[in-house]
Amino acid sequence: MDLKDRVVIVTGSTSGIGEAVARRLAAAGASIVVNSATSAEAGEAIAGELPDAIYVQGDISDPQTAVSLVESALERWGRLDGLVNNAARTVQIPMADIDAVTADHWRMILEVNVMGTFLVSQAALPALRNSDDGWIINITSVAGVRQTGSSIPYAVSKAAVDHLTTLLAKYGAGEVRVNAVAPGLVATPWTADWDDLKAGVTAIAPLHRVATPDDVADACETLIASRYVTGQTLVVDGGLSLVL
Repeated sequence: MDLKDRVVIVTGSTSGIGEAVARRLAAAGASIVVNSATSAEAGEAIAGELPDAIYVQGDISDPQTAVSLVESALERWGRLDGLVNNAARTVQIPMADIDAVTADHWRMILEVNVMGTFLVSQAALPALRNSDDGWIINITSVAGVRQTGSSIPYAVSKAAVDHLTTLLAKYGAGEVRVNAVAPGLVATPWTADWDDLKAGVTAIAPLHRVATPDDVADACETLIASRYVTGQTLVVDGGLSLVL
């Protein structure tokens, strides 16, 4: 895939899935806007390691961050061609433990995962429409399509982003393609101590392993290259949803 002279924003890109996607697209020639809410040192380091990148710090649930991400791309390169909405938050609460879920959990997760994803997409769409091949990829989760996940608020947020993907593709995007990638359990710093869950997934998933960030980057590359696909969610879970 040749992304030379293309500009892409990747939110939440200082570790895990976001970092893998940013590095993969940069290797294909894209200029990258790296982002995180915190981890500024890591963000500056990653941007410095990529061939052509800048780092923009900000929480995507803040409307000004969405504007800053797009303005930074346009000021540096004069264009924007792609957006990967990867930034997200969760909390570990067993699904059956209804009483442990609080209003603060809902606010924290929905503000970033749903509202933040929308705000960055909204800010980016005018520039993406000016590209000859503009696209958005939302990183969702198998928790959005199956009754599983780190908590009920997280699963609901990812189901909402899947639906947001279809709504933007149908009504908001014009000729901009909007798709989603829904990973199963991915080995990232976020899941570093989830040993029991990883063992369970490895035991029952047809491909008998958890995903890697590069598996998700593979799926993103596939959707970027698929120029007649929009409004779709690509599940990347090693077949886990077949047996859940």
